[in-house]
Amino acid sequence: MTLHIETHGRGPVPLVLLHGWAMHGGLFAPLVEALADDCTLYVIDLPGHGYSRDCDLPLEPHVIAQTVAAATPPAVWLGWSLGGLVALVAALEQPQHVRGLAMLCATPKFVRDESWPHGNAPAMVRQLAQDLETDYHATLERFMALEAMGSPDPGAAVRRADAFARGEPKLRVLQEGIRLLENTDLREHLPRLGVPNQWIAGRRDRLVHPLSMQWSADAANGGFSEVAHAGHAPFFGHADAVAAALQPLLARFRANPTP
Repeated sequence: MTLHIETHGRGPVPLVLLHGWAMHGGLFAPLVEALADDCTLYVIDLPGHGYSRDCDLPLEPHVIAQTVAAATPPAVWLGWSLGGLVALVAALEQPQHVRGLAMLCATPKFVRDESWPHGNAPAMVRQLAQDLETDYHATLERFMALEAMGSPDPGAAVRRADAFARGEPKLRVLQEGIRLLENTDLREHLPRLGVPNQWIAGRRDRLVHPLSMQWSADAANGGFSEVAHAGHAPFFGHADAVAAALQPLLARFRANPTP
């Protein structure tokens, strides 16, 4: 089975949307609605997730980037959370196809170490991996609670019914995703990022700290903005603010739609 890709909107700017770990493209619905007049949106379900549950591609950024690029026109790419790793790899490897990059609550390195104080504790990531083996459903519930942490608006959280509206993700890709988050470090590649880029943080995000995104935007010579009061999924409850933060990137595509 191939990747599930939905097309929405009627606007002049093509925009690819890539979701985060254990989620699916349907969660972008509020952002799709906010951008429908500006963009034609290509909403991806990553392998093993949502309606791509039976797609046997690995959850590997290079493979996914090539597959999505082959199925979509040259476009601006937006990656949320883990989807940002796919979008960033695509922008680095295929700048002729990825004409602009939006990183939404996404980071080039997820795990903290001595050189990266803005990441998450390695023990937290290892615990997620262990818990997947023993209590799959409880682990996903706990991760959704982490996504909502910090946001004062209960309506801005990813709800269980929304997260599983397209079925449950496969355990294989959840494990692959944990390994990606644990081992990936793309910081050294940011200075050679050759496309316009915008880094959009949730000011109250407790999974991807805004300081990690500010640092990354500076390293990539990109723009940075924060969505006030938003947590890790700012398009819930704050879709208009995310759409507004994207406008400079969309305007650059309109001004220069060809390489």
